[in-house]
Amino acid sequence: MAYKIERDKKKHFYVGIPLGFVLQVMAMYFLPGQPVLATVISFAVLAAGCYGFELFSWVTGIGCAENLDAIAGILGGIIGIGAYCLIHYFL
Repeated sequence: MAYKIERDKKKHFYVGIPLGFVLQVMAMYFLPGQPVLATVISFAVLAAGCYGFELFSWVTGIGCAENLDAIAGILGGIIGIGAYCLIHYFL
């Protein structure tokens, strides 16, 4: 059985890609000699930001807060972080 991904989940995923990339660039800039720590920190900030945005939506009532939105953003961010690591270390 195929699962149809909702449009807003795709938007969260696509927004997460550049967000993860930018967070990884910033973490590598501030922690140049520690790539693993920079990656862990950028992931932690990504996850906190995605869930924080959903929490803000839930508390204020602005928008619709869904856990799958945060998960889609985090998955996109992982792609962005991975893309930076591939470009930086293998190209």
